[in-house]
Amino acid sequence: MHPQNLTKVSEFILEGVFDNPHLQGLYIAVSLCLYLTAILSNSFVIIATVVHPPLHIPMYFFISNLAILDLVCISSVLPKMLENLILGKNIISFEGCVVQLYTFTFSGSTELILLTVMSYDRYLAICQPLHYITMMSKRTCIFLMAGVWGVGTINSLINTLLVAQLDFCGPNLVQDFLCEILPVLALSCSSTSLSEIMVYMADIILGIGNFLLVILSYCLIITTILKIQGSAGKWKAFSTCSSHLAIVGLFYSTVIYTYIQPISTLLEKKNKTVSIIYALVTPTMNPLIYSLRNKVIKEAFWKIVPFHKTY
Repeated sequence: MHPQNLTKVSEFILEGVFDNPHLQGLYIAVSLCLYLTAILSNSFVIIATVVHPPLHIPMYFFISNLAILDLVCISSVLPKMLENLILGKNIISFEGCVVQLYTFTFSGSTELILLTVMSYDRYLAICQPLHYITMMSKRTCIFLMAGVWGVGTINSLINTLLVAQLDFCGPNLVQDFLCEILPVLALSCSSTSLSEIMVYMADIILGIGNFLLVILSYCLIITTILKIQGSAGKWKAFSTCSSHLAIVGLFYSTVIYTYIQPISTLLEKKNKTVSIIYALVTPTMNPLIYSLRNKVIKEAFWKIVPFHKTY
């Protein structure tokens, strides 16, 4: 078929998250609560790190950046999902799909790099405590974050532009509840070879590469902790990185399951539970994990909330 005879797809149909239409009201309420929880908890972490002096250290600077990425991630998915639930449809325009694809890819790829930087920060704090202040200076932190956001932006921009220039002439059912690169590529009626190569390069460099760096950091951290005399000292050292380790485990387990697979498997029905976890649950859980296990953040909460009284 000649390009001029192709019928361009102007919108995509997203596969709904929920299958029972009789529980539509419940789904809307749950989704709205999830979104509000993510917005409030991540916003609190950002505000706390700005206004509470004890949080003006590298670890919390990185945590606040993680909170920003979580806001970008969930805001790229849930508002559109709520709109579709309320209106009773699962449609997204081609332009809206491209925007969602960019923002979601950006938040995911940037978070991969940020988690590596955070593990490096914990490595320096535990394994090189005497040099930590000089090696993780304010200037270094800003430089690291500029690199993290820069690489994430370039990666998502390249992959999004490659997808946007493809031809889509039907079918238009995305086998997911949001526009991700691989499910959208599966619908293209033109060659996706270059896009697939770039996706798998990103998987190897950003996914596997960062994962191996995180593993290396924690191997060195665990080795150092085991050398500490006394169980109290060991627990104190481990507690400083336990929250980060929990977030790394949750994030990487879902990402690896989803993305380290051939594109042909995406033609089959995708496991929506995994997508829900890394797209919706993880951005909501991250600030809660840090807050519930961190006395400094909980202290900042009671100082910030206007209704708290000190007796």
